[in-house]
Amino acid sequence: MTDWTHWPFLLFYFPLFIVWGLYCLRSRAAWFFSASNPTIAFGGFEGESKSEIYVQMPQHLYPQTLVVPPQSNEEEWFATIEKMFSFPFVVKPDVGMKGILFRMIENKEQWQRYHRRMQATYLVQAYVPYPHEVSVFYCRMPQQQRGKITAIIQKNLLQVTGNGRDTLLELLQQQKDAESFLPQIKKQQGRRLHQVLQKGERVYLSLVGNRMNGATFTNLTHEADDALLQLFDGISRQTNFCYGRYDIKCNSVEAMKKGRDFLILEFNGAGSIPNHIYTPGVTLLQAYREIIQHWRALYNISKAHHKSGVPYWGFWKGYRFLQASKKHFNRLKKVDAEMVL
Repeated sequence: MTDWTHWPFLLFYFPLFIVWGLYCLRSRAAWFFSASNPTIAFGGFEGESKSEIYVQMPQHLYPQTLVVPPQSNEEEWFATIEKMFSFPFVVKPDVGMKGILFRMIENKEQWQRYHRRMQATYLVQAYVPYPHEVSVFYCRMPQQQRGKITAIIQKNLLQVTGNGRDTLLELLQQQKDAESFLPQIKKQQGRRLHQVLQKGERVYLSLVGNRMNGATFTNLTHEADDALLQLFDGISRQTNFCYGRYDIKCNSVEAMKKGRDFLILEFNGAGSIPNHIYTPGVTLLQAYREIIQHWRALYNISKAHHKSGVPYWGFWKGYRFLQASKKHFNRLKKVDAEMVL
């Protein structure tokens, strides 16, 4: 219990609920954050469509993407996929969270199994081979041309190196705290788990860069210079994304600063967690301070948008949206638990 980074959600956030409640009272709106990013449903707090976010960005900034409806004609869609993508490619729900039902597809049979079991609209997306995955947290007041990069992290994906004797599963079980993310890795690796890796062979156990899948974070906020800010100021002004976290794959941070060799995997809006609080050396009080500072920015951005005519969502509209999202995610979690490709 002394390691706060593994506390349950309610235990960790309980002392902060009063801060959130005060912002609700000051704005006289339970869903004040819904005005933070006007072009994203619910401000991007939860339940937003990834494809609707992608179409607001220039095409060269995100991977080639195809939206596939559930229970649609298998052969027709695979013919389209064959023309647009080569193996491997990735699939994920259009409305998703925490890596649920994210899979790497390496052949037609895997895609067929995914397509037949998937119960919601999903995305087929080109695999991005850049070696580094980073997150950039960006905030900008609506009336201003320049914003602020408040955090940058590098995501270190869980990987193992073969020794010529042990299977992928055995190597995973040798990892520290492996039991906490073993279920997620088993689902993503499927039948590969029982293959023996050759000596020196490296395998990423998960391409999902979150802590539930064994990823660790390195704080790169010192890289937030004027060149990087200009890049994200330009993207933000085009999309009207004013608060949130860009998840990116890049060849290097230096190349990204020059505007090349990077692709945006996702933009997470009002519900974004400033993940740099989970980098080594951050204390509980420092984490709380960072969250409160980001919530203050979220409140001020939402208030400014509201003053310019962007309405806050009404209570019942927001409540129904959250309930529908909860039902949707519960359905996806059930499919995810059963799907092994």
